[in-house]
Amino acid sequence: MREVKYAQLSDLEAIVAIDQQVIGHANRRGEIERAIREQACLVIKEGNLKGFLLFHTEFFENAFVSLIIIVPEERRKGYASSLLKYFEKISPRKKIFSSTNQSNNEMQKVFHKNGYSLSGMIENLDPGDPELIYFKYKENH
Repeated sequence: MREVKYAQLSDLEAIVAIDQQVIGHANRRGEIERAIREQACLVIKEGNLKGFLLFHTEFFENAFVSLIIIVPEERRKGYASSLLKYFEKISPRKKIFSSTNQSNNEMQKVFHKNGYSLSGMIENLDPGDPELIYFKYKENH
């Protein structure tokens, strides 16, 4: 059964392993551990861990989903959408923002599928690959 919930410290190693598999290093370990301790990390499990989401709620007094990572062989099965939908339900803020690189077509599709609108672009974060900002009003705002 698919389950989305707040990550626990017992999930840390599995989350870091997924992150390392995707980005090639474990440099975000401290950030992930801090997010778990602050209840700013969600995980999705269906048997085992399929992915995670990190968020902040103080982005210009709005919510910001800073990272969604799904195990590569488990992508395109709705896990990212499930994480986003759960976050939308629990977000204490009415406006939710997120971003992805212009080159990340799959994540752009996830945002569009879930009703997020393009809100802007930031140049110079990753040379030659602008960051696209997406936005959605929380349901029942």
